[in-house]
Amino acid sequence: MDIKVLGPLEAGEGSVSCVPSAAKPRQILALLALQADHVVPVPTLMEEIWGESIPRSAATTLQTYILQLRRRISQALADDAGRDAKQVLVTQHGGYSLRVRPGQVDAHQFERTAAAGRAAFNAEDYATASRLLGEALALWNGPALVDVRVGSVLELEVLRLTENRTVCLERRFDADLRLGRHSELVPELYSMTMRHPMHENFCAQLMIALHQSGASWRALHAYQRLRRTLVDELGMEPSPRLQRLQQAVLSGEPVLDAGLSA
Repeated sequence: MDIKVLGPLEAGEGSVSCVPSAAKPRQILALLALQADHVVPVPTLMEEIWGESIPRSAATTLQTYILQLRRRISQALADDAGRDAKQVLVTQHGGYSLRVRPGQVDAHQFERTAAAGRAAFNAEDYATASRLLGEALALWNGPALVDVRVGSVLELEVLRLTENRTVCLERRFDADLRLGRHSELVPELYSMTMRHPMHENFCAQLMIALHQSGASWRALHAYQRLRRTLVDELGMEPSPRLQRLQQAVLSGEPVLDAGLSA
């Protein structure tokens, strides 16, 4: 059963979906998918669905949602005589576990591929790092669980995945800069600095790409735009690293080592 959470929630076998339309069963499926092959305790599932206002009927209602999910899974597995829904959505002591095969959850595949990309970067194999990190990022099809109502538990999972996506993108930019792909990166980096106007790493990477492409004045303009935003919004100056990068651009010095994120 293939499961996708890096965008709209999708789960099913072949063309048969097992994603329910009701909001609360969707939350349960999403949380079980993100914690696949691990037991999710009943109290955690209740917290996700009801927050602090857990009704007296919560245990019975949760069991009903699990039965609904198993029905959907059974429909998706209709052509697979070797498995049934109880083998996929397993009741275990104190909770439930969704059993999957390696590579079936896109979030897990993202994390594995991104980790391999970071390892390649640390080994200074920048071409491999760029390729692997790009493959990890290509698994995303929009914001994580964009069509699922998230409670307090899923919210933390979504925040973690989103932050990991940003870190992966930063490191892919770093690898591409090391490979001398300055001009090719400029449009993408411009887009990221506009979407994240106070993100210093994206600004630093844009400054490097512009300066190394012979557009130093545009690099300085990017710095000034970041500085104005930080001063206006937070009352603070750019970090010493960004200030050193600005001085290197003003002096016409090489900036690659001065500006790349740690």
